[in-house]
Parts: sequence; structure tokens; C-alpha cells
Amino acid sequence: MTATSTITGSHNAGDDGLGPIAGAAARQLEALAAQNVVRRIWEHDPTVWSADPDTPEITDRLGWLTVGQAMAKQAGDLGAFAGEVRRSYHRVVLCGMGGSSLAPEVLWRTFGRPDGFPSLHVLDTTDPRAIAAVTAPGNLARTLFLISSKSGTTQESSSLFQHFWQLTGGRGEQFIAVTDPGTPLERLARERGFRRLFTNPPDIGGRYSALSFFGLVPGALIGVDVAELLVRAHRMAQACASGVAPAGNPGAALGATLGAAALAGRDKVTFILSPAVASFGLWAEQLIAESTGKEGKGLVPIADEPIGDPSVYGADRLFVALSLADEREAGEDARLEALARAGHPVVRLRLDDRYDLGQEFFRWEFATAVAGSILGINAFDQPNVAESKVNTKAVLGGTSGVASAPADAAAIERFLDGIPAGHYLAIMAYLPPSTENDARLAAIRLRLRDRLKVATTLGYGPRFLHSTGQLHKGGPATGHFLQIADRPADDLPIPGEAFSFGTLEAAQAEGDYQALAKRGRPVIRVEGLARLER
Repeated sequence: MTATSTITGSHNAGDDGLGPIAGAAARQLEALAAQNVVRRIWEHDPTVWSADPDTPEITDRLGWLTVGQAMAKQAGDLGAFAGEVRRSYHRVVLCGMGGSSLAPEVLWRTFGRPDGFPSLHVLDTTDPRAIAAVTAPGNLARTLFLISSKSGTTQESSSLFQHFWQLTGGRGEQFIAVTDPGTPLERLARERGFRRLFTNPPDIGGRYSALSFFGLVPGALIGVDVAELLVRAHRMAQACASGVAPAGNPGAALGATLGAAALAGRDKVTFILSPAVASFGLWAEQLIAESTGKEGKGLVPIADEPIGDPSVYGADRLFVALSLADEREAGEDARLEALARAGHPVVRLRLDDRYDLGQEFFRWEFATAVAGSILGINAFDQPNVAESKVNTKAVLGGTSGVASAPADAAAIERFLDGIPAGHYLAIMAYLPPSTENDARLAAIRLRLRDRLKVATTLGYGPRFLHSTGQLHKGGPATGHFLQIADRPADDLPIPGEAFSFGTLEAAQAEGDYQALAKRGRPVIRVEGLARLER
């Protein structure tokens, strides 16, 4: 059974896969067993992560452990609702950020659009060009808008709702919502007559919500068999159960490896993913970065960085290969073996088919919780996320001072030359997500990775603020931040606000820049992509 399969190289010190950290990982497994960590996690014991049992955002954030069982009872209703929607709509536009958008994005990119089901467009941006592109095809009458926000107050989601509510003429039947009970979004959905409202269990943090309504509602709407996805998740949950010793527990074993790697300085968790499940890195990136990147500690997830020659990597990497059984790329094993021979630890995970994403959602949630315990941090809060939000409001209110100026060519070179081995470069692009920008940014990233021989991350703003933003400000002081921004020629107003989408996006970029600079993080702003392509 796939869910009970072991993690190559993670269970004893003699395994070759983990190389230099094999012994440390084995010792962490022994410590987990001695401290009964697995049992205590299932018992919701807050002291797994904090000496103070009254620490906020622990005991009220462990609902993800059993939410799959509750959701399994909803699978039939979700399927019936999806059948109703497909008769009226050919497209679903999801307006949400972070935990509300990343799992749906993974499901859409992994499963695609079966015949007769609507497509999914995940809109997690404030860039007016990207927002305008949603309405370009026309025929909004056959578009269903899914407004998704745990708090019900997310700035981006609320602004997008106001925009599309106006464009549709306030047709409540074209809107559905996913939120926690008692939020402003719940009240809004009832007052405006939304077609459907899904209230999620409130004891789940956004980044742990893939197997809740936040992931399953959009998944069902595009034809994913959510019941089967939950069956795979349940099998993994059983394999990670309270009575399963850490050495034979897939989630605990992976968590021990992640924790041991971080403590050994191999904190750059580098994903190598089969093409069909390549988007899994987007979701795992938020889970790992936001859960562990705090108090000067943390793991730095590296997603979508093309695999290179072993010579371009420093001694700060842990490689994780997630392979689909029927989609093994030519030369993949040889590349992984080359990394192992060069002294890099390599974890190998295998999926029987795409529905095994269900098991991986749970495995990585459990592993991240275990890794947080090893690092001595609360894996469920996000203490530094608000810094950029506060700055954004100050910029919009005109009380933040002079805006940061873009750098010239000489300043860019000094910035890049100042990144030492073992640090990482974060490329933060406040641009419209598009195929063209994806390709241009990927080329810039690869060239800088090979030139500097440091780990690189790449994220669109403001999406990454709800993903890796916590790590950037609260994690290890090893990040160097390259912000790319340009002001769009055409803008869009936000109904009910004194500022536009373009103004909001610029304020978010400036607010995050100020937050990083205040913490002494090396940060630089570049106007557009052309200067980096020379």
C-alpha cells in the first residue's frame, strides 16, 4: 500500500540516501520515540511545540489531523453540488490567497478539466492586468466566482469580490464562499444571497486546510473525485497514527529528516517533482515556510528550481524527489544518484497515481508539525505576516514616508556579489502571472542560481506574502531579496475604496520592502525585467 511505504533513506543511519545527515536523522527518530511525540501530537498536547501550554494558535489549530474523516461525510454533497454547477457554468474563478488558493491551484494543474466540468482560474493577485484578463473572454454570466478566505477579511479577496460583484450586476447566484463560521464573509454571503456558503471547521490554519472545504470545494467543482482523494489521505493518517513508532511512521520519519537537515545547516529543502505533480511545490512551499520560518529558524523550501549539475549546489541542500509511477523522466535516477554521490542527502517519495496527492497533503502536514517540534517553534502561528500588512496600510494612507527607489545596474551587481555561500536569493515579482513572465523569470532565476551557486526562490507578489513572506522576515537571516516591480499603464478601480488595484499592488510592494529593510534584510528593487536580462 502506497500510504504505508517507507521514505527511502530516512529510517536508519546505514541508509545511503541521507548521506551526511543519516545519523542525525536516526537520532531524531529515537528522540521522537523517547518523548512520545507522535502520541502527544494526536492528543493535541501543546507542549510538543511550546513549554507554555497556553501558547495561542496550537490547540485550536490541530483540526487538520482528523478533518478528512469529517469531509468524507461531505463528499456526496460536494459531488452533487458540482453536478449542479457544471450545468450552468463553464468557468470558476477563485478569489483567495495563500491557504485558500494554493491547494486548489495544485488540484487544477494536476487533474486538469474533465469533459463537461468547468475550468478553474485561481486569482491570487492585485495586479490590474491579471484581473482584467479574467474578463477578457467575455460571457461573465457563465462564470462562477468562489470567494475564499478563512478570516473573511483578506484584503485581496475582499477587493476582488467588490470588483466582480459590480461587473456581474450583483447577481448573488454567481457567487459562492468558503470561510470560517462567524466571519464578515459569512455574513456577506448570507446578506447578498450567494448561491452557496461553506463554513469550514475553524480549528484549522489556512496552510493546513488542503483536505478541508478550502481545497475540496474547488476540487469537486472541476471534477476531482474528492472521496478518493480523502481515501488516500486517510490511509496516510492511519500510517501516521498515534500507535505507529516514528521509525515506521511516514510523516514522523520525514519530519525527523527535515528537522535533522535544518539543524545540520541543510535547510534548503529542494523539490524535484514529476511534471504532472510539479505544482505540489507551490503548496508545500507555503506549508514549510510559514510553519517553520520564525524566531530566526526555519526551513527554506525551493520549488520549481530546475535540477542542475551537482557543482552548482552548496552544502545547504536537502533534495526531495516526488515521482509519479507512470511518469518517470529519462535520466531522473541518474541525476539523483549524481547528487547523492556528491554528498547531498536525497529523499525519494513515490506516488502510484495522481490521487496519491491526498496522502502527500497529510504526510507533509504531519512532517512539518514534527519538524517544528524538533526546531522548537510553534508550527501553527505566523507572527511576522502582519508587518507588511501594517506597512501597506500606512503607504495607502500616505503616512509611510518616501517610496523606495529602484536600483541602478551598479547597485544590482553589488547586491548580487554580496550573497555568500549558504544564503539564498528570493526573487519577488510584482508582475501579472503569465506564461511569458513565467518563462522570463525562470530564465533569470536559473542564470543567477548557476552564477552565484546559491539556492533561489521565486514568487509572484502579493501571492508570496501569504506563503514565504513569514519566512522572509521571521526565518534565518540568510535571505537576500530582489523585488521586481513595474507600474501598469492601465489600472482598475476597487469599488468602495479610495485607491485602485494598481495603487494597492504598489503599496503592497513598498510595504514589504519596508518590512524587510527594517529587519536589516538585504533588499533591492528593480524596475521591470529587462535590466535583469542584460
